[in-house]
Amino acid sequence: MNHLVFEVGVAIALIALAGLLSAKLRFSVIPFYILVGMAVGPHAFQIWHIDFTFISSAPLIDFLGRIGVLFLLFYLGLEFSVGRLIKSGKSIAVGGTIYILINFTLGLLYAWAVGMPLLETLIIAGITTISSSAIVAKVLVDLKRTANPETEMILGIIMFEDIFLAIYISIVSGLVLSGSSSIGGVVTSALIALGFMLLVLIVGRKAVPLLNKLLNIRSNELFLLVIFSILFLVAGFSETIHVAEAIGALLVGLVLAETEHMKRIEHMILPFRDFFGAIFFFSFGLTIDPLTLGGAVWLSLGAVLLTLAGNFAAGMWAGYSAGLSPKASVNIGFTIVARGEFSIIMANLAKSGGLLPIVQPFAALYVLILAVLGPLLTKETKWIYTLLEKTFKLFGIQLGKKKSAGTTTSSR
Repeated sequence: MNHLVFEVGVAIALIALAGLLSAKLRFSVIPFYILVGMAVGPHAFQIWHIDFTFISSAPLIDFLGRIGVLFLLFYLGLEFSVGRLIKSGKSIAVGGTIYILINFTLGLLYAWAVGMPLLETLIIAGITTISSSAIVAKVLVDLKRTANPETEMILGIIMFEDIFLAIYISIVSGLVLSGSSSIGGVVTSALIALGFMLLVLIVGRKAVPLLNKLLNIRSNELFLLVIFSILFLVAGFSETIHVAEAIGALLVGLVLAETEHMKRIEHMILPFRDFFGAIFFFSFGLTIDPLTLGGAVWLSLGAVLLTLAGNFAAGMWAGYSAGLSPKASVNIGFTIVARGEFSIIMANLAKSGGLLPIVQPFAALYVLILAVLGPLLTKETKWIYTLLEKTFKLFGIQLGKKKSAGTTTSSR
């Protein structure tokens, strides 16, 4: 452990350089974090015959990455509110259902078609279904589309995905971590996971007045200590009953989002989310052997093409159901095509459960491709829409039409 501090320092410096490069290129930072992890990981150095590897610090970096997952999900919970989703109206619920239904079904069919076992099929379907909230939010801000008519639908679908994600990871983690594959085991794991979620949410909501008093602390140091203790205790306990620790973190965020201290928590947690989140993506890159990516190329490319088609169909259907223009509907589909943190969480779950090793490189390559393609396609949706419109016209097909005149605001 002589070089522990030095190795961690090198890792943080490399992550910082990757972030600076992505900012210079004005591109999503997630692929850079993963790539730099792959470039300096033990597998890559063995290939290049370089002595220095992250040997001493590997367990610590892995643990810091796990903390990154907790903060990512905890922060998402703080941002999410069941009340907000209800107030957004029926259109968002319909749009979210459409999006999940199409992409999840395609993921299941694809994994089944390539001969994956049941648990791997469920993991791959999860990997290919959930968008990256981090990338989507950054793209909307960077392209100044936050005021566009379709943005409410995009954010609504992301919130809807969060609900699906919470339930799905809870069920799948129970199956994968418990190793049960019988019908009784599936039902038991699902009931335990869902029961735990409901218990935390119900008790948490009832305890909001108590939490308001408990968190009425002037000292920022003590305030953070109390928040962190709640976060890690609930997340750690959830893992002991075979529910993903990330879901425990999400549940804590959902509960604390109802308190009057939510803004203070959000403000103070943000730096921790960014720092540990960056280490999470870097640590994922460290686990990837570049030589194994070749075996996942065709599997990943097939999933990417299926995801692009599914997102386009889901965007058009969801946009039409909400009365949005065809151009706005295309924006919906391609804006949320990027995959990132949640796909990696699913892949890590597969690794923890000892599932087929192909899942890791598949997820890495799939996330890398869509994390790069997503922002590019979103930026060029106007050109894509024009091209698609001309192509469809050649076959005498109208790409789509607005259901109402009230939502005709042009999209950038």
